[in-house]
Amino acid sequence: MKILIAEDNATSRIMLQAILQKWGYEVSAASDGAEAWRILNGGGCPPIALLDWMMPGMDGAEICRRINQMESNSPPYLILLTGRDSKEDLSAGLEAGASDYITKPYDHDELKARLQVAERMVALQERLNGKIEELREALSHVKTLQGILPICMHCHKIRTDDQAWQRLEAYIEVHSDARFSHGLCPACMEKHYG
Repeated sequence: MKILIAEDNATSRIMLQAILQKWGYEVSAASDGAEAWRILNGGGCPPIALLDWMMPGMDGAEICRRINQMESNSPPYLILLTGRDSKEDLSAGLEAGASDYITKPYDHDELKARLQVAERMVALQERLNGKIEELREALSHVKTLQGILPICMHCHKIRTDDQAWQRLEAYIEVHSDARFSHGLCPACMEKHYG
């Protein structure tokens, strides 16, 4: 899975990149907030991002705010990395739109566990998006006839909303996705063709 690291400290960024690659992630790295924003705002955005809170150009919390203002069916899972550890900071980070929050220095096992949660959330979002698309597709094919239809008891024509009389099959074709083909039932075969 692809992951973005946005960390202005080169040593921290390189170490984190090495750890994540060892765990099997495909890593993109950004050295400041503006570069991270370009990556997250571009095509092929990584589904998970580890963002340092304090960065030049744009801080991690601001990136979270901007991402959450975008209309996207698949926003990235955003994890803030920071030395700030007060409850107020935690609240501020999550209110800015971060999905999770890890304090520095981070424990490798905790980081790995939180990334596994992120992967599960990304997979759930992808499945949900797939189901939504299936429903949209199904809805685009559904036309439902509803209500009471006045139908002539002799010729079976239907009175339309504009008070015209229309053949039953023509009315159904207009108001549903049904198509008709001609056939002959056994009773009519006997009656008309003996």
